[in-house]
Amino acid sequence: MKRTRDLPELLSPAGDMEALKAAIAGGADAIYVGGLRFGARAYAKNFGEDELRAAVRLCHVHGVRLYVTLNTLVFDKEINDALEYAKLLYEIGVDALIVADVGVAALIRKELPHLELHASTQMGAHNTEGVNFAHGLGLTRVVLARECSIADIRKITAESRAECEVFLHGALCVCHSGQCLFSSMVGGRSGNRGECAQPCRLPYNNGKYILSLKDLSLAAHIKELVESGVSSLKIEGRMKSPEYVYEVTRIYRVLLDENRNSTPAENKRLADVFSRGGFTDGYFTGKLYGGMTGIRSEEDKRNSKELKNEKINLPKIEIRCEATFKRGKKSKLVFTSKALSRWERDKTAEIVAEAYGDVPSEAETSPLDVEGVSLRLMKMGNTPFSISRESIKINLDEGINLPPSAINNLRREASELLEKRYAQTLNSLVGIEENIVSAPIDVLKYDGEEKKINTVLFFKPDTVRDVIEKSKAALSGVEAVFVPLEEYNTLTDFERTLVTGVYLPPIIMEREWDEVEALLSESVTLGARYALLGNISHIALISGHNLIPVADFRLNIANKHSKAVYASAGIHSVILSPELTLPQARDIRGGIITLGRIPLMITERCFIKENFGCDSCSKARLHDRKDMKFPIMREYKHRNVIFNSAITYMGDKSSELRASRIDSTHFIFSVESADECIRLISSYKRGDVLNIPHRRIGKR
Repeated sequence: MKRTRDLPELLSPAGDMEALKAAIAGGADAIYVGGLRFGARAYAKNFGEDELRAAVRLCHVHGVRLYVTLNTLVFDKEINDALEYAKLLYEIGVDALIVADVGVAALIRKELPHLELHASTQMGAHNTEGVNFAHGLGLTRVVLARECSIADIRKITAESRAECEVFLHGALCVCHSGQCLFSSMVGGRSGNRGECAQPCRLPYNNGKYILSLKDLSLAAHIKELVESGVSSLKIEGRMKSPEYVYEVTRIYRVLLDENRNSTPAENKRLADVFSRGGFTDGYFTGKLYGGMTGIRSEEDKRNSKELKNEKINLPKIEIRCEATFKRGKKSKLVFTSKALSRWERDKTAEIVAEAYGDVPSEAETSPLDVEGVSLRLMKMGNTPFSISRESIKINLDEGINLPPSAINNLRREASELLEKRYAQTLNSLVGIEENIVSAPIDVLKYDGEEKKINTVLFFKPDTVRDVIEKSKAALSGVEAVFVPLEEYNTLTDFERTLVTGVYLPPIIMEREWDEVEALLSESVTLGARYALLGNISHIALISGHNLIPVADFRLNIANKHSKAVYASAGIHSVILSPELTLPQARDIRGGIITLGRIPLMITERCFIKENFGCDSCSKARLHDRKDMKFPIMREYKHRNVIFNSAITYMGDKSSELRASRIDSTHFIFSVESADECIRLISSYKRGDVLNIPHRRIGKR
């Protein structure tokens, strides 16, 4: 969906009130912040309720929209709290929520039909069908994956039904957003819950910072971005200082207003503000290379420290004032201002606030005079307004008096009322409809019973071939055996009688869609019956094919409402998020990964080729500081999957699984040989205690 405005929105971050003021002063059209809960930056200062109320008022007075993040996975016991929080934000007057959990999104849309919702990049939209799925849930805007190229962005923007938002500047995750389990599985801090410990910034393989990417900067591509039709350009940085927010916002404000790309001097200034050895635009240009990697040097840190001395001033809004003090009548104060939207700069509207106060008394001494009243009215204090002497008109009878406190109260009431008038006026200027968007179906209700099936995924088709040859019995009791879609046509007719499913590429960029669709059609012709779905766009991909869908763990199903969303789309077999404990999984009902190495990351770049060489495919390992070894394998189109160093194993915990009502399981085999797979499956079926290092599913 192409925007209707000349320029895209400039969206800036704010981790606290000072950063919010800096974003306004720098020229942001909109600002996104986090509250104290359910935000993907749990360790930012973030905003309490009173601060959020103040932030809404301040933003709206300056013609700036305010979005709040509610972009973490939400567990069932937190659903009511999340909904109440959304209701509070709606009552406060925030302009939109940024959400990641599809169940929470559907629930908020049902309960708060007039609240604008945006899909976080955590939802994993990287093609048109992904954007359209989010739009079908009632979301009006989707934040595209950072890995999208300009060609992808143009096509998605032209063909999708929702607005598209693109990251413009700031830190890059090496893993596709919403797909990273590294911090959660290894360190116990979930990136999907806002607690990421940033393992990608740590050294591996003898001190090499293999996974640490330079920050993104698209300052050299402003004209392309404007031409692409995207609706919003987003600066990352809710953990950054006010000085960072101001300077980066200011530079991009100038570039957008002048519709030009950056100069070398502006690029250097951005790097001085903050960089990790410079910037990268590799994803945007489609030129992936080793030079995208970078860390903070001592020089980088010194340059950033110099910003601390800069003073950021937020200009106040000039207003007009007319005060009336008449004998026998209530005192009256009228504040008048012009509202404008930074989105629609050619549109303005007059805002009027009238306040009434005490009736003046007869003056015994020192009656009111014009100059004294004017001086008192000009004391606007911490309000966002200022009044000059020339903009004050006073209608005053002679010989009357009013206590200073009464005049102060009158001024305060008029100021507060003026602030309240801004939000409604701002929405009318930017054309926000009262009824934002309605989902076409009630996605929280569905018919049909859950299909309980045991599944296994082999990342290497050669492994499953050998397993079939050596021990077909190992696959007994498994309803669906999956191999990667692009490998299915390499199997023999006999092998396909046992391997009945295709694992769809978790990442299908817009430019790759037609090829994947052709591979899927071929696999169905060859006899595929099941499809393992790991992205929201996969629902459209399998439409029209006679396939039984199974929701992979990559869909991050962490509550009953998310499960219901996918069930309403016809997916009745689900593999739940591996971040759930057994009691949490019990409450949702679904399959879980009980055997195998859990994929921790999926990366756009091929780190195998860059660091180990192509002949090391499936042999490459990341070694961390504790000498834990994380296998790396190739994904579709030379992407990489990084697997956990430890195998998940629950074979000797069958009683706990039954108590948690886990009656369908999922095995994952990656770098294991056929013999290892057979031994692990046999041990699992016998309920053996595993004699190699392994991890458990938590019970907390």
